[in-house]
Amino acid sequence: MVRRIDVTGAGGVRLAAWEFGEPPKAGPDGAVSGPGEARGDAQGGARKGAQDEAEAASGQPLATARAETSAPHAPSGTGPEGRARGVLLLHGLMGRASHWASTARWLSERHRAVALDQRGHGQSEKPPQAAYTREAYVEDAEAALEQLGLAPAVVIGHAMGALTAWQLAARRPDLVRGVAICDMRASALGAASQREWENWFKTWPVPFATLADVRKWFGEDDPWVERPNPARGEFYAEVMHEGPDGWRPVFEPQQMLVSRETWAYDAHWEELAQVPCPALVVRGLDGELGRAEAQEMVRVLPQGQYAEVADAGHLVHYDQPEAWRAAIEPFLDTLLAG
Repeated sequence: MVRRIDVTGAGGVRLAAWEFGEPPKAGPDGAVSGPGEARGDAQGGARKGAQDEAEAASGQPLATARAETSAPHAPSGTGPEGRARGVLLLHGLMGRASHWASTARWLSERHRAVALDQRGHGQSEKPPQAAYTREAYVEDAEAALEQLGLAPAVVIGHAMGALTAWQLAARRPDLVRGVAICDMRASALGAASQREWENWFKTWPVPFATLADVRKWFGEDDPWVERPNPARGEFYAEVMHEGPDGWRPVFEPQQMLVSRETWAYDAHWEELAQVPCPALVVRGLDGELGRAEAQEMVRVLPQGQYAEVADAGHLVHYDQPEAWRAAIEPFLDTLLAG
């Protein structure tokens, strides 16, 4: 089961959080049992019209909690206070919570796993005048941990979401017990990189006539693709929705550029050094984070660890979900045990 819970982020922006696994059921004596195996996920997130706004990407109707706060559930793997060990999953730029479906499914067997659609992404609000700054993204994640009762949680982030994770850990160590950093650089990328992204968005042949066209373009025809990559095609198909003229992204490209420019011009080594909790740096061998920089990030982190995933590009958790699990599960087991 996938359950949507609304969170109020910085500046009052409404954020959609997605909890994976069945809520616990109270027995006759009031005891809370652990969840059964999750039966749905948010994979295959592109849906037609209003259906995309009303259902999880599994096609299953969503139970939606509209309250701003939510009492923590207690699946198996609870801590000494009887509370579930919380995990918050943060997608990267242009991503959505459903990209974490595979990870969240196996996490929900023992822990409380929640994936957040960050502002401007997925089914969260995309107000044109909202702040798309580093501070806003970090405050949104902070609000999610507090309002969902997840803290102290392990925060797992991909790309931009990983930067948010380590900035949050440096800012609010009381909320974060550990961080997994997936294929995100600490170095500044620079103005040339930002111009490349601006030009890349202009090459998108939107609207796409079909989702098959989306998969083909991003998996084969995109000039940024060095060799056919079906997983990349599926990744982008998941962030499309159908309108009267065809399929377009659920996000506004200009908002993505604004979000990116708030971190692309700066290095983030100082904040990395301020992360007090255990942190795992994970890279795909063919990803954007090089081995030398990844190992330097591990050295800078006070409690840094390193892992890499073979045959994976930037979309590590999406390219190779089983190898990704094998890379991070020992780290998570240590942090979430007890």
